[in-house]
Amino acid sequence: MNDSRKWLPPMATLTAFEAAVRHGGFSRAGEEIGLTQSAVSRQIAQLEDMLQTPLFDRIGRRVRLNEAGRAYADDLLPALDRIRRATARASARPAQTALRIATLPSFGMRWLAPRLPHLSARHPDLVIDFAARSQPFDFGHEEFDAAVHFGVAKDWPGVAMDFLFREEAVPVCAPAWLAAHPLRTPADLLNVPLLSQTSRRDAWPRWLAAAGVDGSALAPGPTFEHFLMLAQASAAGAGVALIPSFLIRPELEAGTLVIPFARPMSSEQAYYLVYPPEALANPAVAQFRNWMLEQAGARAVTSASRSNPRPPP
Repeated sequence: MNDSRKWLPPMATLTAFEAAVRHGGFSRAGEEIGLTQSAVSRQIAQLEDMLQTPLFDRIGRRVRLNEAGRAYADDLLPALDRIRRATARASARPAQTALRIATLPSFGMRWLAPRLPHLSARHPDLVIDFAARSQPFDFGHEEFDAAVHFGVAKDWPGVAMDFLFREEAVPVCAPAWLAAHPLRTPADLLNVPLLSQTSRRDAWPRWLAAAGVDGSALAPGPTFEHFLMLAQASAAGAGVALIPSFLIRPELEAGTLVIPFARPMSSEQAYYLVYPPEALANPAVAQFRNWMLEQAGARAVTSASRSNPRPPP
C-alpha cells in the first residue's frame, strides 16, 4: 500500500462518521444513510482501528463524540463538503464549455454584466457562473476557473495574470447637495462629509495631496463595502464620494451624480484577470480570457504574478 492509500480511509467509514457526528448518535445516522445501528457502529470501529484512537466515548448504550473525534471532524467535514460541491458542479455542467468566474461585485455589475450579450454572441456554447469575491483566494481550495482582481501583481502569488486596465477615481456628489454646499476649491472638502470605500480608506488623503491639500488629519467618514453602495449614498445626499468613473457612468450621464472637481486620480493598482497557470489548457478559459482582453483593450500578454506587467501603450 503506497502512502497516499495508507492515509485514505474507506468512504463508507467517513460517511458513517460524518452522519454520526451530525446526528449525535449511531441510530439516526443509520436511518439517514440506510444502515442499521450495528452497521454504523462497525464502520466507526473500523475507522477508529485505522486511526488507532477512539472517536466516540461509549456510555452504556449511548455514544458521545470525544475530543479526538471533534478535532478529526473539524478537519474532515469541510473536506467532505468540498468534495460534494465539486462533484455537484462537475455533474451539473459540461466540463469543456462551462466556467466559474469570481469577480469584484461592482466590477461585475457595471463592467461585466453589460458586455455579456456580446460574449454570448461570440461564444454561444459558453456557460458562465459568476460569483462575487473581493479578496484573493487559493484556486486549489475554491472551484473557480479565473477571477477579476484589483491591485498590484504581487498581491496574488502563484497565478497567471493579465493586465486589463487602470481606473480613474473622481469626486462625485448629488447636484442638490452641491447647490446647498458650494465647493469652490479642493480645500473646501475638509469641511464636508467624505464617503469612502472600505478597502480604500486612504483614497481621500491621496486625492487631496494630489490637489495640494494636506489631508493627513482628515477625520474618518462613513465607509461602504461596495462602490455601488457608495454611489447610492452620495446620490442620496450623504456627502462626496471618490469613485472610479467607469463604475458610475450611468449616474453621471443621468445627472444624479456630478463631479465638483475635474481631478481624476489613478494609481499603480489596476484590474487584472487571474487564473491558475495551467488553466489556458481549457479552451473555454482561453476563449473567455481572449474576450476579456479584447473588451479591456489590453494586449494579450500574460505574466506571472511575481513580475510587473506593463499596461499597453
